[in-house]
Amino acid sequence: MSPFEGNSFSFPTQGENLVLPSAVELKKEPPKGEIIFRKAKPRDMVKIHSLINHFAKEGLLLPVSLNRLYDVVRDFWVAQVGDEVVGCAALHITWEDLAEIRSLAVHPAMHGKGIGRKLVKLCLEEAASFDIKKVFVLTYQVEFFKKMGFREIDKKFLPHKVWNDCLNCPKFPNCDETAMLIELG
Repeated sequence: MSPFEGNSFSFPTQGENLVLPSAVELKKEPPKGEIIFRKAKPRDMVKIHSLINHFAKEGLLLPVSLNRLYDVVRDFWVAQVGDEVVGCAALHITWEDLAEIRSLAVHPAMHGKGIGRKLVKLCLEEAASFDIKKVFVLTYQVEFFKKMGFREIDKKFLPHKVWNDCLNCPKFPNCDETAMLIELG
C-alpha cells in the first residue's frame, strides 16, 4: 500500500489540477463529549486553519496560510471533542532560551471551559521540557495572560529574529498587540 493511499491529498495526473483540502466552517453549536488534549497531527491542520482564521477575520489573531500550518504542525497542541478541534495553541522556539506561544484559539462556543488555560499550560510544560527559561506572547488578551503569570514587557526587549513574521502582518509596522513574558523555573 502506498503511503499516499487514503489521504485527502493526491498528486494530479497530467492535465489535472492540484486539489488541496479546503477550509471548513466552524459549527455554531458546541460539540458534546470529553475534551482531549494532544499534540496536533497533519490531519488537524484544516480545522486549525479554520479556527485561527475565524479569529483573524475579527482582527484578534493573525491570519495564517494552510501551507504554513503544515510547516509547523509539530509546534501545535489541540483540544478535541469527538472529531472536532475546539482549541489550539503553538509553542514556537525562537532562541536557545526563548519561545513564543502563538495562535491560541478556542472555538467561541467552548469559551469559559478552561481550554485556553490548559493549552497555555501544555505549551509552558513543553517549553520547560526543552529547558527554555522564557516564553512570550504578543496578544490582545492581556488579562487572560496576566492570570497565567505573564507580565507586560516592552517589545524592544524581544530579539530581532521575532520580527521576521511581523513583516507579513497587515498591521506592520504599527503593531497594537501587547508583548508579555513569563519566566519559567
